[in-house]
Amino acid sequence: MTQTVPTAVHTVRQRYREPNPIEPTQWNPVLQVLHEHRSVRRYLADPVSEDTLRVLISAAQSAPTSSNLQVWSVIAVRDPARKARLAALAGGQAHIEQAPVLLVWTADFARLRQLAEDHGAPLEGADYLESSYVGFIDAALAAQNAVIAAESLGLGTVYIGAIRNNPEAVAAELNLPERVFAVFGLVVGHPDPTEDARIKPRLPQAAVLHHETYDLAAQREHVTAYEQRIGEFYAEQQLAHSWTERVLARLASAASLNGRHRLRAALNGHGFRLH
Repeated sequence: MTQTVPTAVHTVRQRYREPNPIEPTQWNPVLQVLHEHRSVRRYLADPVSEDTLRVLISAAQSAPTSSNLQVWSVIAVRDPARKARLAALAGGQAHIEQAPVLLVWTADFARLRQLAEDHGAPLEGADYLESSYVGFIDAALAAQNAVIAAESLGLGTVYIGAIRNNPEAVAAELNLPERVFAVFGLVVGHPDPTEDARIKPRLPQAAVLHHETYDLAAQREHVTAYEQRIGEFYAEQQLAHSWTERVLARLASAASLNGRHRLRAALNGHGFRLH
């Protein structure tokens, strides 16, 4: 049986679920990988080799980094018992245990603190909110490069924001020193084809792309159209909730943040002063 290669317009239609998407005039294999991204939550037992891991990390280190500070590090967790403990701390997500490797990305100022101490140099600027932002942003940019690299190799990924549900326990499990904070996890492995993970439609570009100035009122109709399109996607996945219900429930209260409302205190307690 001949396998059909998705066209650019087919891929864009999947991403937006618009009935008549505009066909891109520019396209290449990198754009194909980017547009085909989907979260994978069921994995085969096949390992991810050290050679593959090295390629993912070199891709991550090829991401931009503010002032070349490189204030991030990543911990590769393969030990089944440790993955199980981290899965429990992240709300019992089974794919953390199932996948061969969990990458925990951190904002890392311990390395620069050590460098400053070795040279007897001040580092007061590291204690400001701006610097912490840089650490979180650098980690996110690096991780997303790793995601693209992994998916280009046929691997599946899913981010684990729930690593922040219990930051102190995660820090203890990973032996994180002061000024190293776990930002999120990233599961990497070989997708189980029986999961049939689909491309989740995103908001129309007209809802997120503004020209010259921001226009909130113009978004309403596009958000309404999106609610219908993603509702069809959820129905195919046998999920009952609408996008509107999901996002409003997710941000309804401090309790709905599942422990992450304590993030400022957790950061302060781990050496991030946030002046």
